[in-house]
Amino acid sequence: MKFGIVTFPGSNCDHDMFYVLNDILKQEVEFLWHKDTDLKNSDFIILPGGFSYGDYLRSGAIACMSPIMKEIIKFANSGGYVLGICNGFQILCESGLLPGSLLRNTNGLFVCKNIFLKTTNNKTILTRNIEQDKVLKIPIAHAEGRYFAKEETLKEIVNNDQILFKYSDLKGKLKEDKNPNGSLLNIAGICNVNKNVFGMMPHPERASDKELKNNQGKVLFESILSF
Repeated sequence: MKFGIVTFPGSNCDHDMFYVLNDILKQEVEFLWHKDTDLKNSDFIILPGGFSYGDYLRSGAIACMSPIMKEIIKFANSGGYVLGICNGFQILCESGLLPGSLLRNTNGLFVCKNIFLKTTNNKTILTRNIEQDKVLKIPIAHAEGRYFAKEETLKEIVNNDQILFKYSDLKGKLKEDKNPNGSLLNIAGICNVNKNVFGMMPHPERASDKELKNNQGKVLFESILSF
């Protein structure tokens, strides 16, 4: 499988993602510059974390208007696979490829730490190798990660089984004090109705190397490759 990693001005997790996919998982990977319109025959597009355009206006609000996003929207609407992590998730919401938005953390602070994620949907290409309700330890690093959607939209994503991960404790219990940003329903990751566009605030690429003493995020990429 060939992966394309989009680089925006301010991206800072693009090389982390490249390392995991190319060096650890031995996959073909191309960097895609935000001003380009060629997806280089990628099978799977990844929008990495970072602070695109310095998070001016809103996180992802400028990046979603980059030339390459028009091609990514076409790619996604034709069934192509797209994953946005952290800032990438924000960009996907701003572009309309995913519902809802990511707001300022309720505590007003940048939060950087390991958290626990409960897997709530293991029937997608991203989660198929994870047991239902399994808890993963994955790091987060964001100031605007509070998932919000209007009540009607929230009901739709619940009814359509679009919630992939929820913030939880080690045992998978959903607790307010384990929600690091105030996301509605403890939402940490979602997908679109067609299950080919995915977004999550936690960073699985930062938990995919045994040298880091945590490779629990690697299973997401292994799930993709097992498709």
